Amino acid sequence: MEFSHDELAGVVDLFGALTRPELSQACDELAFKRGVEFESAETIDDAIAAYRLVAIESADADLVEASSETVADEPLLAAGPTAFPTLPDRAEDLPHILDIEPREIDRTVLGAVAEERFRADAARAVATGDHARITQLLDVSYDLEAWAPVALDGVRDRLDDAAAGMDAADDRVGNAVAEIDERTN
Repeated sequence: MEFSHDELAGVVDLFGALTRPELSQACDELAFKRGVEFESAETIDDAIAAYRLVAIESADADLVEASSETVADEPLLAAGPTAFPTLPDRAEDLPHILDIEPREIDRTVLGAVAEERFRADAARAVATGDHARITQLLDVSYDLEAWAPVALDGVRDRLDDAAAGMDAADDRVGNAVAEIDERTN
């Protein structure tokens, strides 16, 4: 069974934050109710890449306020800046099924973690010339700034410049192809 990224964010948001194994267990429970299995790794990774979920590494775990024990070596996942958390059918029963107390994450800390990852993703996208990822990250930058107290103007400028350079190169290639077509016809 597949859950949308927003449904994964909804499940996480129901508790405030979950570890990956806890999120997988929650999705397994929901899938079981429907008589199917949940394949988690790729779906969760995709939701993190899309900034629907934000992972807080274990090094930052001491910055997370929790009303229950937090797994020391497991990153916590929280709903991210591009998420529209949506509860899947019957998810409201999960707090009764799973023995997980709600967790509260300081948005400033979560924003700082998301900003650091965003800056690394942006640098990687520009360095590799990944036009699709650059375009996606431009959209994410606005969501991230609205979601947490971060300023991404400089990074967005670099992404805009990289996208414009790629668009100009695409235009030159397109013009050259059109010119060749004209000559050969």
